[in-house]
Amino acid sequence: MAGARLRPASGSRVRASGAARGERPANGRRSGAVAPDAARGTAASAARHELGGEQVEGRRAVLELLAAGRRQVREVWIAEGLDPAPQLDEIERWCARRHVRVAAVSRRQLQAAARTDAPQGVLAYAEPLEPVDLDDLCRAGPDGPPLLLVLDGVTDPHNVGAMLRSAACAGVTGVVLPRHRAVHVTAAVAKVAAGAVEHLDVAVVAGVPAALSHLAGHGVVPVGLDAGAGTSLYELGDELRGPVALVLGSEGRGLGQLTRRRCAVLASIPQPGPLPSLNVATAAAIASFEVVRRRLAPT
Repeated sequence: MAGARLRPASGSRVRASGAARGERPANGRRSGAVAPDAARGTAASAARHELGGEQVEGRRAVLELLAAGRRQVREVWIAEGLDPAPQLDEIERWCARRHVRVAAVSRRQLQAAARTDAPQGVLAYAEPLEPVDLDDLCRAGPDGPPLLLVLDGVTDPHNVGAMLRSAACAGVTGVVLPRHRAVHVTAAVAKVAAGAVEHLDVAVVAGVPAALSHLAGHGVVPVGLDAGAGTSLYELGDELRGPVALVLGSEGRGLGQLTRRRCAVLASIPQPGPLPSLNVATAAAIASFEVVRRRLAPT
């Protein structure tokens, strides 16, 4: 980027002022120029903001945010002095197409505003992600029956981000997150997901057990992944070919007791190696692609 990248690619690239950049004042809050709509204090606003996603960091994540075009992007920051890179050029081109303001800021300013350790010199402020209704996730799509991922209290943002990325690659049609005791779409989640959050429908529910009962009532079979289950995931048949919700528990305790009871079947992933359990994000990826394999296999 050094020098040559300071051109305003869309005619809108400017050096951001402190207010426009949304720098944190002494009280730790961002300035009003980029403050989220939650300040309005309405119930509707709170519902929109419970999923998150207002701050997106990392080149791939910002590029997918712009290319997907599902939500308004308020501003994109690009740090000064970056080496030229095709992704940076593509981000500027998408900003021009979307009429998004691009601000050239110092690396120090960008790092101070970043919520991840390595924003890669790029940060975007956008409208929050819109949660969908749980009923919407129960409907079959053009590519077949629903394939859902239900996260029961997963709190590690890196695990959630990795799960969302694998889910998008596997063609998962929807994700269910509990409102409490779970991480939503933070800047870290969005970065690790590498743009997957722009392509997935996500429902936020009051409780996972009730949500599983609701899904079952609409014909979606909840399959809980449990390392101690006697049934192997690879032994399942029709449960994976029809509408299915893969249910994964938290990193430490696994599935909650009531969640386990609401699953139609509990299945394990065979692990012949010496370690006792898989990382939850790895388990989600294996299970998601096993469903894909079953659905693509000749019947």
